[in-house]
Amino acid sequence: KATVSVLNWRGPESPMFAASALTAVRRMNPGGSLPTGGLLQRRAAGVAAEAAPKEASLWARAARMPKRHPFAFQLAVATGKTAAADLVVQTVAERRSWREVDWKRNAIFVAFGFGYLGAFQWWIMITKYRQWFPTMDRFAKLSVAEKLRDAAGMKDALKMVAFDVFVHLPVMYFPAYYSTKEFVFGTSWNPAVWMRDGVQKYSCNMQEDLTAMIKLWGPSDCIQFALPLHVRMPFRHLVSFFWTSYVSFTRGAKEPAPDE
Repeated sequence: KATVSVLNWRGPESPMFAASALTAVRRMNPGGSLPTGGLLQRRAAGVAAEAAPKEASLWARAARMPKRHPFAFQLAVATGKTAAADLVVQTVAERRSWREVDWKRNAIFVAFGFGYLGAFQWWIMITKYRQWFPTMDRFAKLSVAEKLRDAAGMKDALKMVAFDVFVHLPVMYFPAYYSTKEFVFGTSWNPAVWMRDGVQKYSCNMQEDLTAMIKLWGPSDCIQFALPLHVRMPFRHLVSFFWTSYVSFTRGAKEPAPDE
């Protein structure tokens, strides 16, 4: 009787109340079956049905985020990915304990990931590329077969690859990285000193840096600039995780000045 009364009691309508009350009923009547027909049972049965669409909705919203908020998404990915790549190198490749992690070195990658890879790279590769390569948006939406027949789009895609490999990375990326490193490791607060010392150290490593860059970014750029726009930057950050790990391993530690 107590079970029937609780199940038929016209109490609050919330799913949380229904689930809690149903649990209490089961404790009162262990091993027994629940009567049918009460509001509580109907509400409790609806909890699972309501939870599944909500869970699916959360996943759907998460899956749509790169397309609906591409800049914010890739800004977060760029910062997190760059910092994580350095931590992986320090703790796995260099076998440091967490107490031995060089957080000042990691700060280089946090700052560089947010400011350059997240913000500046979006500006140049999305905003400016749209102006410089007018077929970019249209070409990105085509199927593979349609891309192969689009001569103008293929030409602009090859131009984007050439610009990235021969202008962006050697002239902008590396000087910016080395200057950021001087900002973190250096003692001066003068940006001109950061740039001067950074470029000097870059010039000492230029041949090795550019050879490694072309081997990785040449092939990956050929894929990247054929992808839809909302996938393009996340793909670049995926490749960049391995590139950043290489940069952290070979160039992450503090280097002596060229004249030392």
